Amino acid sequence: MEISLALGGGGSKGIAHLGVLRCLEREGFQIRALAGTSVGAVVGAIYAAGNSVDDMFELFRSVDQSRLYGRQPGDGPALLGVAGVNRVLQEMLGERNFADLRIPFAASAVDMLTEEEIVLKHGRVIDAALASMALPGIFPPFQWGERLLVDGGLLNPVPVAPARSLAPALPVVAVVLSDPNPQPAEILEPPSFLDYVPVLRQIARLRAAQAFNIFLHSINISNRYLTEMRLRLDKPDVIIRPDVTGIGLLDRVEIEDVARRGEQVVMENLPALRQAFGWRSKLARKLAYRLA
Repeated sequence: MEISLALGGGGSKGIAHLGVLRCLEREGFQIRALAGTSVGAVVGAIYAAGNSVDDMFELFRSVDQSRLYGRQPGDGPALLGVAGVNRVLQEMLGERNFADLRIPFAASAVDMLTEEEIVLKHGRVIDAALASMALPGIFPPFQWGERLLVDGGLLNPVPVAPARSLAPALPVVAVVLSDPNPQPAEILEPPSFLDYVPVLRQIARLRAAQAFNIFLHSINISNRYLTEMRLRLDKPDVIIRPDVTGIGLLDRVEIEDVARRGEQVVMENLPALRQAFGWRSKLARKLAYRLA
């Protein structure tokens, strides 16, 4: 059962993607194409490069989450940096270009200068992943030639269309990390990641920390509504939503706990996943491809 996978953005919630990948493989699904936004691009790039899911789990378990968001020389205007993320990606991707990947892959980003979505499918893979996760104001924008790229979630939180373009004949499974019906949130508590980001620890109880948390919460709100609109427009064959309630964009998380949420949602959606290979679904995809 061959599928194309669209991995959505969501910061720390993206660890659920590991569980999704592990469970899909175990249930006999073969991932023939991948597209990702933000953390979905990071996970997707590492997987597309040929790293096993077990290796990915080992990597993420070994990462010191308190050191992911340090700044480095040359960083543009932003509150945090991605020095630690860069080191992780260097270890797993090195200097690979898209042509070196074992699975076709694309990353979604947004050009701040032209205000358009950019689908990255050429050049260094690590650059595409870093550009796709450059949340404006939080992480530095990424210079890509003449383009100034930021997080693809600004326009396409779950890149269904790019995933479909990589393998038009295959069903697209969208992994969505936002909840369409969220529970009321307490937004005035300092975010948990402030406990281990040294530069912000001293202001953790001040209004600046509360304002920062409100900003992150507002990003979640806009991202959630944009996600629902894009899903209605792009119509993936199957939508799966790990239960990542209560996890903030930059929270420190327990890897196995969040990954299990990804595995659980795959198991719950196995009937829908298998139905995507029925003759009706195949016919609908063929007709849509011919009309496109």
